[in-house]
Amino acid sequence: MHYLWTPCSRAAARVQVPPVVHKEIWTVGWIQACNQMDFFNYYGEEGISSWELPELRDGHIQAISDSDGVNYPWYGCTTEIYTIVGPNKKSTTLTVSMNDNFCPSVTWSIPTGTRSVPPLLSSIHRDQRFTTWLVAMNEARAEIVLLRTIRWRMQLAIEVDPKKPLGQRARIMDHLAQEQPEILTMNEPIPHNALVKPNANDAQVLIWRPKRGKSVLVIPPKCKEWSDWSK
Repeated sequence: MHYLWTPCSRAAARVQVPPVVHKEIWTVGWIQACNQMDFFNYYGEEGISSWELPELRDGHIQAISDSDGVNYPWYGCTTEIYTIVGPNKKSTTLTVSMNDNFCPSVTWSIPTGTRSVPPLLSSIHRDQRFTTWLVAMNEARAEIVLLRTIRWRMQLAIEVDPKKPLGQRARIMDHLAQEQPEILTMNEPIPHNALVKPNANDAQVLIWRPKRGKSVLVIPPKCKEWSDWSK
């Protein structure tokens, strides 16, 4: 396996919430969705493997949840959210933060081969776009108040030579500096798919696309409801 440590995204916000006069529960935190995922691994003249989100790829949806897969719709449940239980007479000042890290692994050989197949990985290309919302949610009514909307992008281009010594096999080809996140002046609405199952990790598939022959589904989606889209 070839392991990658790639650029990450961090966000933090300090929020002042007015007194909650009724017996209500409000949660302030981060919701994130993936808007684009291009993740291609090239194996010389043999072909390309790619991680794909079929419904997003085919234009059936515009975004998919990037939740942790447990605490929908939130990105996480530790530093990412803060819950306020009313009634209370004082305002609350809170901080919520999130850290999105990419640490993927890529096989040296074509994903449909065996261990005896020679390492042919020649380059890795990744281009992903995300939208992140800072929101306050009334838990009883599922009412969402948008506070901030952030767009950001992660790009990666790596040249790989498996024949070189350890520590010298990978070289960054492009995107040494990433685009800076953009805090929008006007909030964007949150698409329904960004709030519900499945999340991106459960919906993604790995496909092998050889230069000769038919494409092969190597890893199907974890969620059954998306199985048809991966065919």
